[in-house]
Amino acid sequence: MRPVPSVNNMPELWKRIGFTIALILVYRLGVHVPTPGIDSAVLHDFFSQNRGTLFGVFNLFSGGALERFSILALGIMPYITASIVFQLLVATMPALEQLQKEGDYGRRKINQYTRYATVGLALFQGFMIAVGLERIQQGGISAVLEPGLGFRLVTMVTLCAGTSFLMWLGEQITERGIGNGISLIIFSGIASGIPGGVFSVFEQLKNGQMQPLEGLVLVIFVVGVVAGIVFVERGHRRISVQYARRVVGRRMQGGQSAHLPMKVNMSGVLPPIFASSVIFFPATIANFVSIPILQQMVGSLNGSGVFFNSVYAGLIIFFAFFYTAVTFNPMDVAENLRKQGGFVPGIRPGSSTADFLDFVLSRLTLTGAMYLTTICVVLPALFQAKSALPFYFGGTSLLILIGVGMDTIAQIESILLSKNYDGIVKNVRIRGRRSSV
Repeated sequence: MRPVPSVNNMPELWKRIGFTIALILVYRLGVHVPTPGIDSAVLHDFFSQNRGTLFGVFNLFSGGALERFSILALGIMPYITASIVFQLLVATMPALEQLQKEGDYGRRKINQYTRYATVGLALFQGFMIAVGLERIQQGGISAVLEPGLGFRLVTMVTLCAGTSFLMWLGEQITERGIGNGISLIIFSGIASGIPGGVFSVFEQLKNGQMQPLEGLVLVIFVVGVVAGIVFVERGHRRISVQYARRVVGRRMQGGQSAHLPMKVNMSGVLPPIFASSVIFFPATIANFVSIPILQQMVGSLNGSGVFFNSVYAGLIIFFAFFYTAVTFNPMDVAENLRKQGGFVPGIRPGSSTADFLDFVLSRLTLTGAMYLTTICVVLPALFQAKSALPFYFGGTSLLILIGVGMDTIAQIESILLSKNYDGIVKNVRIRGRRSSV
């Protein structure tokens, strides 16, 4: 067997990895570029008092950009929200569904519409945040140096430009780097808080704010969650597929058996990200605009209450089923198997195979949705109930970190494998049937 090429022997792969790291460093530098007209000390005190609310969660996903109120304070969430909207529209509007079926052209058009919607959402959220910032005061000092229309316009344009820049960075990483760019941006934002979190735990142990037993429980919790995530993310259901024999030219083809792998968690880390984006959008507006109904809703969505956990769990389950239905169509898979002469043993080809695949997919998706809900909602809630540590959303963070990391490693392995096959083809001399050479 030909060995898989080493990473050291692939300069193209190193270029991709270096390009990805360089753009992530650019993103991390942008987090520290402040938005004009803001008193950073007042804003820091405000976020210090709201770490246990949705502000703290949003700040986690933005990699600390919201706390510093940098030009990237909105993060990539407007793009994710726009993507959710258009995926829902594609599933419900025949015109967009037909456009998506037109191949690469249709996907480019839908991506273009998504970018336009992202700019509109970022402008709207930027204006609402600017209005709300003018009302924030700490010790009689306003967070805005010079309130007024000028500040609102500058903030709105600056935050929109930052989100557009992040959207462009994500697309560049996806096309010319390694992994999914948008996911890696969220990954790097969450990972940037790990050193500070570890240092905070050691400080609490040192000052006696945390008992050694609590620290041990925290370590066991993290290790257990990591092991569970890796186990489930690598799990899949293998459906046996048999291919009938058929004569093609002078040769007999088919007759072999194969497997159709179906992952337990086919939707990956997207349901928690989508659910967080849906919660953040109205909460961001409600925290800065005096609307009684929205204020009451945000008061319930405090990041640890029963209402918040119920809404968050419901959204995770919904997006798990929705995204799986968008990415995997049992009817199309059954039709492709029929055209290739394949069939599931004991199941008739065609609609019966589609019904069987849909039945299996529904059970797997339910299992995956329960797994995501347990990791992102149930375990953090139980851990918080048993300990004074503010570790809610820890499951979501670990899920994103491990899921994105595994997907990136899988893409690197696929590049190495394709390079291996390319080397085999280059070293093989193809001879024609009538050639005497």
